[in-house]
Amino acid sequence: MPPAIEVRDASKSYGSLRALDSVSLQIEQGEFFGLLGPNGAGKTTLISLLAGLVRPDAGSLRVMGYDVVEAYRLSRRALGVVPQELVFDPFFTVRETLRIQAGYFGLRNNDAWIDEILERLDLKAKAHSNMRTLSGGMKRRVLVGQALVHRPPVIILDEPTAGVDVELRQGLWQFIRELNEAGHTIVLTTHYLEEAEALCGRIAMLKQGKIVALDTTRNLLGRVSGVRLRVRLFPDSLPDSLRGWHVGRDGESEVMQLPDYASLESMFAELRRAGVTVQEMELMQSDLEDAFVQIMRNH
Repeated sequence: MPPAIEVRDASKSYGSLRALDSVSLQIEQGEFFGLLGPNGAGKTTLISLLAGLVRPDAGSLRVMGYDVVEAYRLSRRALGVVPQELVFDPFFTVRETLRIQAGYFGLRNNDAWIDEILERLDLKAKAHSNMRTLSGGMKRRVLVGQALVHRPPVIILDEPTAGVDVELRQGLWQFIRELNEAGHTIVLTTHYLEEAEALCGRIAMLKQGKIVALDTTRNLLGRVSGVRLRVRLFPDSLPDSLRGWHVGRDGESEVMQLPDYASLESMFAELRRAGVTVQEMELMQSDLEDAFVQIMRNH
C-alpha cells in the first residue's frame, strides 16, 4: 500500500526566494496530519506542488503512489484541496458549482453525494443561491464541498476555518473526522493551533522552506521545557530581575515561563526582595502553541 503523500527532496524557488528547500516527508494512508508554520514558511508552496499547480525545481512528489508531474491526472483525481483564498465563479448557484466541479472529474448523476455534502456543510438552504450573494463563511463551505465532490482519498485543508463562525467550525470538524474515520487521509494547515493539537496525530513544522520538526503531536508537546504559570501580584509590578521569564499578560495576571520547577523558589525570593506578594497563582498546562513558539525560536 503506497503512502498517501510522499515528498522527496522537493525544492521550489521564485527568483531569488527559496520557497521550499529539500523537503522530504511521508504521510501514510488514513492519517490526520498537520502542516504548521509561520506565514511564508512554504506551506502553500508545498500544497501547490502536490496539486500540480506549479512544478518542483528538484525532487519528486507522489499522491497515492502517482507522481504529480508524470501521472498528473491520476494524482489530481486522488486529491481534494480546499484553498486558502476564496475563489469562486459568480455566475452559478451553489448546487451548479458542485455539479460543475464533479464534471471536471467525469462524474455524472452525483446528486446523492452532493445532497449529503450540502446537508453536512449546512448549505442546503443556499443550494439555489448564487455564489456572489453568499457571505465569506458560506463561500468557504462551498470550497470545502468542491474539494470533496469527487470523494478523493486524500484531502488537503489550507486554513479551512479562517473567517468561519464557531458553530460551523464544530460541524465542519465533525464531518472531517468522520471522513478520516472512513479512511480518508486529511492534511491540515491552520493558524488555530488548538485545532491541530486536538485533531492531528502527527505534525510537521516548516520555517523558511525547511522542515524543522516532524513528530507525533504527543512527542512535540513533550518537547516543551520549563514551567508556565500565571501569577497575580500586589502591587501589580513585576521586578526587573524577573523580566527575562515574563512572556505576556492575561487580564490582571502576569504569565511566566520558568526553566524548571527549582526556579519557582528563585522567583518567590525576587518577589519578596521587591516587596511584592503573590495574590493568586496557577500552573498552566503546556500546549502546542508553546511547543510551536519554542521550536521556531530554536531554529
